[in-house]
Amino acid sequence: MRRVSLAELDHAESAWNRAAARTATADPFCCRTEWALSFHEAFAPERPLHLWADAGCLLAFASTVDPHIGPLLEPVESHWLFGDPLLGDDAVERLADGLAAAGLGGPRPAVLLSGVVPESARFAAIVLAFQRRYELLRLAPEHLCSASLDGGLDGYLSRRSGSWRRNLRQAARRAKDRGVGFERHRPRTAAAAAAVYDRMLAVERRSWKGLGRCGMAEPPSRDFYRVMLRRLAAAGSGRVVFARQAETDIGFVFGGLAGAVYRGQQFSYVEEWADASIGNLLQLEQIRWLGEEGAERYDMGPRMDYKRHWTETERRIDALLLRPR
Repeated sequence: MRRVSLAELDHAESAWNRAAARTATADPFCCRTEWALSFHEAFAPERPLHLWADAGCLLAFASTVDPHIGPLLEPVESHWLFGDPLLGDDAVERLADGLAAAGLGGPRPAVLLSGVVPESARFAAIVLAFQRRYELLRLAPEHLCSASLDGGLDGYLSRRSGSWRRNLRQAARRAKDRGVGFERHRPRTAAAAAAVYDRMLAVERRSWKGLGRCGMAEPPSRDFYRVMLRRLAAAGSGRVVFARQAETDIGFVFGGLAGAVYRGQQFSYVEEWADASIGNLLQLEQIRWLGEEGAERYDMGPRMDYKRHWTETERRIDALLLRPR
C-alpha cells in the first residue's frame, strides 16, 4: 500500500471518503474525514498519523504509547470509537500484511480497531487474519440507534405511537402560537459555516449545558464541531435548523450526511424555552427536511433513554484490541 499524506485526504472527495462510501459500516458518517480528521485536529493533533491507500482500500490510524499496553495503533477518532479505520473490501488483509512487514507504526505495535459489528464477515476476517499472532480482546460494546426515513416525515410518523404523535402536534401548535418558526441552513463556504456556527454557540451558551459549562461551547468540543461544519461545507453535507422566535435564535439541531444517511451531532435550546418542547420540534423539522431530500436513515448515535421514542433500530459495535502474543 502507498502511504498518503493528510493533505491528500483532507477533502470531501478524497480516497478516504470514497473508500468509506463503498464499505458497509454501522456508522457511515463517523467513518469519513469530516468526523475523524476534525477529531484529530481538535483533540489530539500531536499524534503521528499512519494513512495508507491502495486500490480502493484505506487504512487510517494514529500512533501513541499507552502506559498499560505500550506502542499502539489506534483509530484516528479514538474517544467514542464510532468509526471503522479499515475501509475497503481487502482492508483487513492489507493491515495484516502491513503489520507483518513492520511498515505500520513500527515493530509489532498493539492495534485498536473500532466500529466492528460482532459476528459479521468483517469480524470473521479479523479473527482469521490475526488470531495466530495476536491476542484478540473485545472492549466494552456500544449500541447505536437509528430510525428509518422511508416515506419521509409521514412515513416516519406512521411508525410512532398515536400518543407520541398527538403530543408533538400539541407542542407544535403551542410553539406556533408563541411565534416560533424554523430556519434551515446548508453552509456551502467556510465563511457561511463559521457564521452559522457562531449562532449555534450563542444558543448553546444560553442552554443548560452552556450555563453549566459542560456542552459544545467548551474546548475541545467547541473546536471539534467548528472544524467539522467547515469540512461539511465543502460538499454541502451539513444540515442545521434553527428555531427562532421573532428575530432571536432559541434552538438549533445540527448534523451531516454521508450519502443517504444523516448522522445527528448536537442540538440545544435556550433555558428560558425549556418548557416548550423546542428540542423535539427541531428534530421533527430536521426529519421533515431530510424526507424532502430523500434521505433514507437518521443515525442518532449511542443509545440514550430519550432516543427510544425517535428510533426503532439498534446496531451493536465493538472495539477490538489486538495485542501481540
